[in-house]
Amino acid sequence: MEMEMNKLRQAAVEARGNAHVPYSGFAVGAALLDDRGRIHPGCNVENAAYGATNCAERTALFRAVADGAKPGAFRAMAVVAASSRPVPPCGICRQSLAEFAQEDMPVILANAQGERRVLTLRDLFPGAFHLSSPEEG
Repeated sequence: MEMEMNKLRQAAVEARGNAHVPYSGFAVGAALLDDRGRIHPGCNVENAAYGATNCAERTALFRAVADGAKPGAFRAMAVVAASSRPVPPCGICRQSLAEFAQEDMPVILANAQGERRVLTLRDLFPGAFHLSSPEEG
């Protein structure tokens, strides 16, 4: 699993190089590993209308879904930024991940200097909101 985690982190580093960040200058790369061993990279893409900006984590998630990955199919995620410490996903990304990933999915947080921290989605987002279907009441 350590080798997969290193490949995942490297994919996030490479995705970070594609970030479009003309406003903040804060490039982030993410990579999501699915249950078929596929890695889905993503980067943040900013827009002058800030609400239209998309984070790297959601870009990776949406790309994975577009590539055919289903809810519950994710094994790990890596997030990399050039920051003084590893940066966790924002609240919107945590909610998005909670809808598609298991609570025990490892999330590797890393910075460009190589510092790394591994948490679970549950650690990052305890008490995640889940909308019940009408049948569930």
